[in-house]
Amino acid sequence: MDLGSMIGTAQALVAPGKGILAADESTPTMAKRLAAIGVESTEPRRRAYRELLFTAPRIGEFISGVILFDETIRQRTTDGVPFPEVLRRQGVIPGIKVDAGTTPLAAFPGEVVTAGLDGLRDRLREYASMGARFAKWRAVIHIAEGRPTATCVEANAHALARYAALVQEAGLVPIVEPEVLMDGAHSLERCAVVTVEVLRAVYEQLAHHRVVLEASLLKPNMVLPGEDSPVRAGDDEIAEATVMALREVVPAAVPGVVFLSGGQSEEEATARLDAINRMPAQPWELSFSFGRALQAPVLRAWSGDDANTVAAQAALLHRAALNGAARRASYRPELEKVAVEPPATS
Repeated sequence: MDLGSMIGTAQALVAPGKGILAADESTPTMAKRLAAIGVESTEPRRRAYRELLFTAPRIGEFISGVILFDETIRQRTTDGVPFPEVLRRQGVIPGIKVDAGTTPLAAFPGEVVTAGLDGLRDRLREYASMGARFAKWRAVIHIAEGRPTATCVEANAHALARYAALVQEAGLVPIVEPEVLMDGAHSLERCAVVTVEVLRAVYEQLAHHRVVLEASLLKPNMVLPGEDSPVRAGDDEIAEATVMALREVVPAAVPGVVFLSGGQSEEEATARLDAINRMPAQPWELSFSFGRALQAPVLRAWSGDDANTVAAQAALLHRAALNGAARRASYRPELEKVAVEPPATS
């Protein structure tokens, strides 16, 4: 374990003005994304789309790292260059999703735990040899009547800690992602309580498993009311609730927090990230690790037609730049409509 290198990677992933592109959709999830734009999900189409993302000129100005899926880390450009190498040439750090998705938690209806620990040590060794420098594991927590149970929270926190310890053993940086879902009618206050409960359990388990916090990152949900809640919340209210939850639990040793978008629209996610960064200075960098909130406009612009590649890459650069501005608390809604010059082709 080269601890100094790992700490450097963690810090680079949350460099000022930059954040992470989550391009780690599983094959079934990617099929849904492509179906929404009328494109059949085949390996060549998925490869072409990911190549479009990773070869976008200037992406390294606003994107520090990209989370890849197992299929994607093995793919190459049309010129035969492995995707991790493409990213490195862009000044972007390659990462890898290593969990195997959720499975029902036995005896706890409606709750899940994340699978993927079996064989993880060997898989991490392979991913490191392919160029990955960080990894990600997602836990999923539902809010409902009587949920989450303490057992569900503990099971997912324990799995996250075992994952993180194995990742650091392999010399990579673990991104720890305990996501409290937006699904449901719960209030902002209820989400805050559950988020604190989950994060407390996660950091207790990380300590038990001797995870070096300086070489790790946290990828949490923002504190939000449920999507079916009759009471909405403003961006400033969300920002305050989110930062207060983090301050209650997250140790200052953690270099950065990279928020997931979690079903928010791209505009909502960016505006709320900006509101969070307008709060008084915190001990961690407050960044992003967005999937749909970065890719939705790209998919719309591309629509499966390679003739639209330049326009799609411009859409990615625009969205990334807006989130880079939010990192610096300089985002304004009117920037959404500012025309962006398409990136120059190489």
